Amino acid sequence: MEKLKRYVIFIIGLFINSMGVSLITKADLGTSPISAIPYVLSLNFLFSLGQFTIAFSLLLILGKNFKPEHALQIPVSIAFGYFIDLCMELLFFIQPQSYPQKVVYLLAGCVILGTGVYMEMLTDVVMLPGESFVRAVVQRWNTDFGITKIVFDVSMTLTDAVLAFGFAGALEGVREGTIVAALLVGFIARSIGKRLTFLPGLLFGEAA
Repeated sequence: MEKLKRYVIFIIGLFINSMGVSLITKADLGTSPISAIPYVLSLNFLFSLGQFTIAFSLLLILGKNFKPEHALQIPVSIAFGYFIDLCMELLFFIQPQSYPQKVVYLLAGCVILGTGVYMEMLTDVVMLPGESFVRAVVQRWNTDFGITKIVFDVSMTLTDAVLAFGFAGALEGVREGTIVAALLVGFIARSIGKRLTFLPGLLFGEAA
């Protein structure tokens, strides 16, 4: 029963994660760092943001030292990509015109994405490839998850900027919102974790 509860919470967190990515993208100030490469590709090719997210996630999984325990990340990555496309459709009405409106949607998306990342970590069952990489660094070097994620997101943002220039000759799809998300999402996930230290025990008992 506890395992089922963990997976249910994880799926909810995965959907919240997707909603955060979609809302940040809809703010039209860039997108989240982990989605920037798929987003830049979606602006230059026919496939959707979700479809490129699936392909990019699978590359992250298969490009590292693949182990049997990583296999569950494959269906999760596919679900994440489809969730993103679904959320982009659900948020069709969000078309901010003024810059202040865009900033509001961007910050709201960061909060939602940070919450999804926290829920993903809380369940401790399976992780998306990006968070899985961050967690591996945390376990290897005993660093703080939130700070490590910020460093990872900033590194992804710089890589995305190079690719955007390569495809379009400009920072298309990579803007100030990408940098804000890189700095805020890990901080938000870390802050939620610090304030809800009682939650794992409440949800999963002493074994948590």
